[in-house]
Amino acid sequence: MRTKRTLLQLPRGKSSGTRDRGTVVTLHDELLAGLGDSGLEQVAGMLDTDTLAARNVLEAVSGAIVGGMARNAEHPDGAEALRGALDDHMDTDPFNGDVASLTRDGHSILGHVLGGQGTEQVAAGLAKNAGVGTGAVMRLMPLLAPMVLSLLANRATDRDMDAAALADDLHREQASLPHDLADLLDGMLDDIFGGRTRRGLYEFGDADRTEHQVTPGSPNPDW
Repeated sequence: MRTKRTLLQLPRGKSSGTRDRGTVVTLHDELLAGLGDSGLEQVAGMLDTDTLAARNVLEAVSGAIVGGMARNAEHPDGAEALRGALDDHMDTDPFNGDVASLTRDGHSILGHVLGGQGTEQVAAGLAKNAGVGTGAVMRLMPLLAPMVLSLLANRATDRDMDAAALADDLHREQASLPHDLADLLDGMLDDIFGGRTRRGLYEFGDADRTEHQVTPGSPNPDW
């Protein structure tokens, strides 16, 4: 019998990427822990690079996704929409998800967070910065997006975050990035969102709207 293809079906907590006890654990740390060392090796294979470079790409991709959510969440209605959308991603396990469905969900998430064109811009910029293929980063991004969203959903529920607390948490995540990476991502997000206007743009969860592009300075706060 043909087995169902899954992505990175691995036990959690075996990655060396988690930080020492007593320090802040970021979504990137949690992502590495969820993937484990074997998952990191699979990502390195996708990118045709070593695990150290793969770890850096993972941090950049997760940082871009978090940054896009943070830009949307700076508008109160955008933060409310995102907080509501997180409830739909509770009790999911994208680390063991079917590749096809995970990719579909990921493209929908990226469409809401960055827009189709914005996703392509980020993939191209991160690929150039890391010295890997743009196509490989484009394949990786929709696989990681549901993982990041699921981790954020679990955190928001565990900490009983409202929309304002969620927005604050996203900005703390951004502040934890290495300076050079933060500058790179800020420049990309400024291009996508139109400087520092930071407006949410989508009604999150409506998969049919993923073809919409980010319009700089758009007044629409919905996901």
